[in-house]
Amino acid sequence: MLDVLSNRTYRHLFAAQVVALIGTGLLTVALGLLTYRLAGAEAGAALGMALAIKMVAYVLVAPVANAFAGRLPRRAFLVATDLVRAAVALILPFVDRIWQVYVLVLVLQSCSAAFTPTFQATIPDILPEERDHTWALSLSRLAYDLENLLSPTLAAILLTVADFHWLFGGTVLGFLCSAALVMSVGLPSPKRTERRGIYDRTTRGLRIYLATPRLRGLLALNLAVSAAGSMVIVNTAVIVQAVLQRPQGDVAVALGLFGGGSMVAALLLPRVLDRLADRTVMLPAAGLLGVVLLAFAATTWGGGIGWPMLLATWLVLGVGYSATETPTGRLLRRSATPEDRPAVFAAQFALSHVAWLVTYPLAGWLGVATGMPVALTVLGVLALAAMAVAAVLWPASDPDIVEHAHPDLARDHPHIEGAGMDRHAHPFVIDDLHHRWPAHRPG
Repeated sequence: MLDVLSNRTYRHLFAAQVVALIGTGLLTVALGLLTYRLAGAEAGAALGMALAIKMVAYVLVAPVANAFAGRLPRRAFLVATDLVRAAVALILPFVDRIWQVYVLVLVLQSCSAAFTPTFQATIPDILPEERDHTWALSLSRLAYDLENLLSPTLAAILLTVADFHWLFGGTVLGFLCSAALVMSVGLPSPKRTERRGIYDRTTRGLRIYLATPRLRGLLALNLAVSAAGSMVIVNTAVIVQAVLQRPQGDVAVALGLFGGGSMVAALLLPRVLDRLADRTVMLPAAGLLGVVLLAFAATTWGGGIGWPMLLATWLVLGVGYSATETPTGRLLRRSATPEDRPAVFAAQFALSHVAWLVTYPLAGWLGVATGMPVALTVLGVLALAAMAVAAVLWPASDPDIVEHAHPDLARDHPHIEGAGMDRHAHPFVIDDLHHRWPAHRPG
């Protein structure tokens, strides 16, 4: 895995991702404390609104930002978004109204919605070999999981010696270091295509995504991932403290088991994906999420929730979560030309967060209104249903090279000139010459 870090450009970008994630983790803790300082007993509702604003920004801003990002050098664009995020984090400690928090969160998360897909789409251009890209995806998954474990710990240490406002200083430092690391390397940009209108650039990634069978399957898998992830993220604290009557520290233990399972899967996946197709790994992993949630629900109906069972369940959910989520970048890489990758990554970023926008409130409302057994059951059924839909939308036969015809092109068109037949075959993606996926032709 660490061989990919010998590539200087990727090494600097990975370091930028790590320090930005740590800064974001500190920001999450600081925002919760700031919201409590400003809203008091209504802090929960205020923080929920801030998280909703974050998701809306992710869904709406990513495709639009990508439409303009293509006009700018990648390095300059990434650095600019880091600097704006640092500026917002610098201002946040000085606000004294909740509405000001909402506005600044909208700006900050809009920059994140612009930064992340562009960053992700750059990695395949730096590491063109699929094996290297797979290792990079696993490293990225590990970085997210380690951030979930380390950022709260680091925040707790800082809070023992300073007021929570200093956490924003750590966030500013993280974004500034990220910008410096991005500035320290040159980044490839996709070759320019003909100029397109703003509507075409904004919707291009979504149109490619929804016209590609494997990505339509991925859209359903996003829902399975968010169903399981929302149950863990939204309800862990409630289960541990309110249901099991255990101390706050055990919330971190439970979440740590989920993150540990995710890290184990991320470490094993590159070797597994050398032998198995993405579909063969991702569909069973999504099914595992649903089965585990339903199995845990069944145990809670009879005798209540047990602490060891919760830990075991969260560990296995972490494995299934990572095994479903980590190969996503490989699918996006296969499904677009280099110049269209940023648009497709932006589409995945937006559409995956639509799923979270549905399952976050669903997990919370079910837990409060109906109890944890019902919440586990509904989310487990949702994950299984999403996996079943993905299996239908994503054909088992999913080759890169697809035979197809171009009845709309002249015989002397450069794309088919010399083919010598009505049909030809090459690595197939949706682009300006290929508007729809060819119908399957049995061998």
